[in-house]
Amino acid sequence: MNKLDRDTRAKVLHSLVEGMSIRASARLFGVSKTTILKLLEDAGTAAAWYQDRVLHNLPCERIQVDEAWGFVHHKRSQHATAKDRAPGSGDAWLWIAICADTKLVPAFYVGERDSYAAYQLMGDLAERLDGRRFQLTSDGLNTYIAAVAHNFDPANVDFAQLQKHYGPSFEGVHGSAERRYSPAICTGASKVPVSGNPDPKHISTSYAERNNLNVRMHSRRMTRLTNAFSKKIQNHYYALALHFLYYNFVRVHQTLKVTPAMAAGVTTRLWEMSDVVEMLESWESHSGATKVA
Repeated sequence: MNKLDRDTRAKVLHSLVEGMSIRASARLFGVSKTTILKLLEDAGTAAAWYQDRVLHNLPCERIQVDEAWGFVHHKRSQHATAKDRAPGSGDAWLWIAICADTKLVPAFYVGERDSYAAYQLMGDLAERLDGRRFQLTSDGLNTYIAAVAHNFDPANVDFAQLQKHYGPSFEGVHGSAERRYSPAICTGASKVPVSGNPDPKHISTSYAERNNLNVRMHSRRMTRLTNAFSKKIQNHYYALALHFLYYNFVRVHQTLKVTPAMAAGVTTRLWEMSDVVEMLESWESHSGATKVA
């Protein structure tokens, strides 16, 4: 493998965070698939390393959390008959926390949809806030209740859940194709305070759910009904870590007119993809990583 120059690195990474697949990027830039995968691995690791260093003492007052489904190599329903059942294959849920005011994503986790994952997300989030009292809203998943109680001082968090109610699916209303790919109909939602004194008008998961769309549009591995899904859980994580670095530091939010990192006071300037490459080179220097991509 040959080391790519800085400009090519920036272009390849930009294509990946804007929804292109590995093979499409390889064809577009004349770079081998293996080189791009190595670059993704390094950039994803560097992105996680950098954000772990700088996303601390965040002044968030309203946090929303949610989960988005994805899979690695094959879906859970196909696990019993899959040829490759390596660790990490099957369903891979993305758990995210988002600040409703700055739109920053301070924490995310990739794993099962279980208690362990909820504890990991809440533990990571707790280490990144500045200790002020804040309001937290989740969906109706019960695993959040114990995870929040374990990781946060009850005096510092006003916690509520938005429990959605669903009616029948689209079956009998539309054709078979729409029934297959359409969710059940949401007929309403209940705002359920869990602890503290949450403000009812801010009990919402709308920003977190909207961020799920961002992920599916900008990370090809999370786009539904394609063959661009991850084949290894490690690459799935690297791609998402790179996505959130791009989302937090590079992509200007249409409403805020600045990046979420600027809105949260993490940085004072707008990043370019050249800054992402510079951050990657800083990580390579720090870790002694082999520079082959």
